[in-house]
Amino acid sequence: MNWKFSNKTKTEQKPVMEQIRGFEERSQKSMVHVRLDKNTALLLKQLKLATGVEIQQVIAFSVSELIRQHPELKTIIKDFLKKMNE
Repeated sequence: MNWKFSNKTKTEQKPVMEQIRGFEERSQKSMVHVRLDKNTALLLKQLKLATGVEIQQVIAFSVSELIRQHPELKTIIKDFLKKMNE
């Protein structure tokens, strides 16, 4: 396996780790089974070893950020629900 690492310094990587650590996912009530490719699963396991951050917290943070950065996803869902109720 050939891993390519970023040239970013630890100080440049620190803010995202602080964001992930500060993200509270334990209060969530729903769980989903996530399927990941082999390399992503391995990377998340290594991230947990390196930082102590739980995989569930990284995934919850990532999905939350995806939805925040792409508000059109909410529009797609709302439009679908409107059509279902017509």
